[in-house]
Amino acid sequence: MNIAIFASGSGSNARKIMEHFQSSGVARVALVVCNRKNAGVIGIAAGFGVPVQMIDRNMFCESEHLLDILKSHGTDFIALAGFLWLIPDYLIKAYPERIVNIHPALLPKYGGHGMYGHHVHEAVKAAGEQESGMTVHYVNGQYDEGDIIFQASCRLNPDDTPEDIARKVLALEHEHYPQVIEQILLSQG
Repeated sequence: MNIAIFASGSGSNARKIMEHFQSSGVARVALVVCNRKNAGVIGIAAGFGVPVQMIDRNMFCESEHLLDILKSHGTDFIALAGFLWLIPDYLIKAYPERIVNIHPALLPKYGGHGMYGHHVHEAVKAAGEQESGMTVHYVNGQYDEGDIIFQASCRLNPDDTPEDIARKVLALEHEHYPQVIEQILLSQG
């Protein structure tokens, strides 16, 4: 099976996925789709020999050309890893229950439009939460509202800063996301 990773940022989760599937017989990362020309994920993909497809909003939202590109790479499954654009309907229809996202909080709390990265961790801190974590969920037409597949949590200390929370949550993401993707692929055959 071939995985396409959609990423916009530094690429730390994308790196973990590529590392995992480099030695897994279940699937391989065949493509990285990126919407930011200075994103760290581009260099990571190059280091793994994974091609990168750069996209802009017009290509992503106003045409279905990306679907042709995904098919040309034999894409069976899409994993979002820090990709901030809402996935258009044509992709959701082409990959039903084969697009997943990772979110840096325990959904349904702290999800939705604008809730990403430090915004999430600042909101968790401001609310005085005693735990946070990560959620892997299927992607639908709304931000962070698809069915939850997996969650992992961590305890928070009252003196944790948003940066401390981010580190704890990222460690959970790196530990679990590649394995969760593999389990989904195995269950879907």
